Amino acid sequence: MNEFINFISQPWPWYVAGPVIALVMFSLLLLGNSFGISANLRTMCSIFGAGKTCEFFDFNWRSQIWNLIFAGGLIIGGLIAHVYLTPSQEVHISQATINDLHALGVEDPGSSLVPESIFNWESLFSVRGFIMLVVGGFLIGFGTRYAGGCTSGHAISGLSDLQLPSLIAVVGFFIGGLLMTHLVLPHLLTL
Repeated sequence: MNEFINFISQPWPWYVAGPVIALVMFSLLLLGNSFGISANLRTMCSIFGAGKTCEFFDFNWRSQIWNLIFAGGLIIGGLIAHVYLTPSQEVHISQATINDLHALGVEDPGSSLVPESIFNWESLFSVRGFIMLVVGGFLIGFGTRYAGGCTSGHAISGLSDLQLPSLIAVVGFFIGGLLMTHLVLPHLLTL
């Protein structure tokens, strides 16, 4: 039993997690569904009556209940993994990355999932924090709507369905991520 607990409490290798994701996507394709987390926001807005004032939210939300249940399962699974299967909160990153983050002014990188010196209530009221959290959040929301889906919808579901718009969106995500990491983020961290 201890060996099983040790096995499931470790990150799963790609050759286990990849086929599981492929099996889920194959099942969704067979059922005629496409997966995407951002679609749940539209569904929830429709449930609460936003379709009365905005045509975008006026659709049969009952057909999307499966996606809400799937998202709920993701949240519950993440909670179980965090509470019961995570041996430590330390994030394992290379020493070179730690040195680079220290040079950019990030305090204690790798001690938690996100740097607490950046993502906290006090930094929200600074110029750097406002740009990263509020402006960044707005741009992510806008980009998700403009691209017709989020990274999970395009990169996992859209690519497995061989959709050209998803391929274009994923290429754009990677280019934007690289530009942000190498050109914008170093300037934001020094504000």
